[in-house]
Amino acid sequence: MEQIVNTVNDLVWSNALIILCLGAGIYFSISTKFLQVRFFKEMIRLLFGGKSSEKGVSSFQAFAIAISGRVGTGNIAGVATAIAMGGPGALFWMWSIAFLGAASAFVEATLGQIYKEVKDGQYRGGPAYYIEKGMGMKWYAVTFAIATIISTALLLPGVQSNSIALGVKSAFNIPVEYTGAIVCLFLGLIIFGGVKRIGKVAEVVVPFMAGGYILMALIIIAINFAKIPETFGLIFRSAFDLEPAFAGIFGMTVAWGVKRGIYSNEAGQGTAPHPAAAAEVSHPAKQGLVQAFSVYVDTLFVCTATGLMILFTGKYNVLNPTGGFLAENVPGMAVGAEFTQNAVDTVFPSLGAGFISIALFFFAFTTIMAYYYIAETNFSYLLEKGGKQWMIQGLRVMILIATFYGAIKTAALAWTIGDIGVGIMAWLNVIAILILRKKAFATLKDYEKQRAEGKDPVFVAKDLGIENTTEWN
Repeated sequence: MEQIVNTVNDLVWSNALIILCLGAGIYFSISTKFLQVRFFKEMIRLLFGGKSSEKGVSSFQAFAIAISGRVGTGNIAGVATAIAMGGPGALFWMWSIAFLGAASAFVEATLGQIYKEVKDGQYRGGPAYYIEKGMGMKWYAVTFAIATIISTALLLPGVQSNSIALGVKSAFNIPVEYTGAIVCLFLGLIIFGGVKRIGKVAEVVVPFMAGGYILMALIIIAINFAKIPETFGLIFRSAFDLEPAFAGIFGMTVAWGVKRGIYSNEAGQGTAPHPAAAAEVSHPAKQGLVQAFSVYVDTLFVCTATGLMILFTGKYNVLNPTGGFLAENVPGMAVGAEFTQNAVDTVFPSLGAGFISIALFFFAFTTIMAYYYIAETNFSYLLEKGGKQWMIQGLRVMILIATFYGAIKTAALAWTIGDIGVGIMAWLNVIAILILRKKAFATLKDYEKQRAEGKDPVFVAKDLGIENTTEWN
């Protein structure tokens, strides 16, 4: 069974998917004249503009929910893995894919807004909605929805809660059963309140968790201030195979940087359009630009914080593909969160395990929140006309069970199957947004035109020839 699942996972997450995501990012960046640069100030302005309504959340709440999903254990363990497998230069390629991915994030989030609809009194939207309404392919949309529910409701929550439980046990010696129960208690209080409560919690917790983590990194950077030129020089030389110590692994450097970058920021994978569609805005491009900025926060801020802490303190090993190590700074150290723990311990002795376990708690917990919201949105899509609240309640109970079970006992097999589900989402979504790209491009041009005229842009779908929308007529 494991061999079959691993084989399928290798096919889904092959280099073809990496090339597809990278190619889409390049294409969208060029086609929008690098909106991620031109609209940077506008992204920040829009982030704090707009208010929630009875049907939708504010732009910042939608941003916070999306960040909840993007920022997770991958920002701690994933960055460490990229450095271990591809050397310090992998960090540069993570930055590169984040920069390009911001354009993909704009396109998918804008499409999520264009084709959103009201179900059970609140906005719902995402890839399943724009695949059906924009492409007219119901089977395609249903396939996406089913793959999403299986991965985000059944498999991935348990893996995240397991990271929390093991981290807390390692740092504070608290039994995993207790941690699992506490996580489920808080999760239940949040998800039974619906998307509004998720948004309110996310807008408070996300800035706190990301801010605290980046603050720790800034302290470590300040203490190692003199090493900044040397460290950035190492990153850039390694990124282009110019560092003798890491010569010969250029392919690994690019591959692991791109893979971990895509895995972390999720641009184009189809997760962020769900919370993006829930926002109350006057024009879809507004939330598209906000979600493009969320990619920057994930990779350029949080992942960079992890990478610099590790590199400044030298607490990393780099594996040699042919066996052994190209760099073994800490013999016997496992690849993953231990890199970051050791980095913090270097500056603040005995604090690393506790600090990273707390960071993992917030990162993973908010990711489970986002998983639930994504699963509920796709579940609601499959229910057609909405309603059937007892089934939504059943979904909530199911994700709590999956979360508790994962905390006390999870398996690598579950993580791999979850990866397959997310990979299928990425394949289906990137192809869909490439097909629907012209609608997103036209929406951006309409936004630019109205802004140039001094207006606060208001979107009318029929003016752009966009059909099958319910909220923009």
